[in-house]
Amino acid sequence: MRYSSSPSKHWLDCRHGQPGSVHGPRANGANKMKLASAPGRIVSLGLACVLVCSAGAVVATAQTSTPPELPATLNAVDFNFVGQANLGAPFQIDSGRLAETKGTSEAIRGYAHLMVTSHIPVVDALNVILKQKAVTPSNTLLHGAYNAMIATLEADRRAAFDRDYLSGQVEYQKGNAALFEQEIQNGSDPDLKEFARKTLPKIVDHLQRAEKLAAAAGVHIASK
Repeated sequence: MRYSSSPSKHWLDCRHGQPGSVHGPRANGANKMKLASAPGRIVSLGLACVLVCSAGAVVATAQTSTPPELPATLNAVDFNFVGQANLGAPFQIDSGRLAETKGTSEAIRGYAHLMVTSHIPVVDALNVILKQKAVTPSNTLLHGAYNAMIATLEADRRAAFDRDYLSGQVEYQKGNAALFEQEIQNGSDPDLKEFARKTLPKIVDHLQRAEKLAAAAGVHIASK
């Protein structure tokens, strides 16, 4: 699945695994209320853990287990990286667009705008590589986590929105940095490794910005 720079319509319904957004007919009122009533639980899904654990598991099993859909041109680390990155950048654009209007401070809204503008070219650059290699990324565990986070941010208001957005950003940027480092160290495709090298400094900068914003807002980050 490839994404354009307007990726909202591509999110999968995490309850059914079918194309659609959280606004679709399957997202009934009861489910929205359930998501909205537990923002802390959604944040604690651990985006960083999903990214890091997934990348680590791929490295550990790359020599003994090969995904059936793995393209001949990519190793298991490359293929995992493509699947995760293909979802992560659109998630940043979607959540950033929400925070551009719902963040309660100019600093949060400015950070959100940076997330939108800096990730659109990331989506475009990755799509160029995927098109050149005729690679279709696989589904990942992040579909459900990202979908749930977007639904929670849509329901959040004011301080709750700031808390969940900033907590999610710190978790995401930590996990994403580890994912890109894994690709640089263990990937085999030169184009993907170069893409990771060019993008990683931006991720580190975004993490530092998110941590400063979270600290300024008094947001507690569970994982350090």
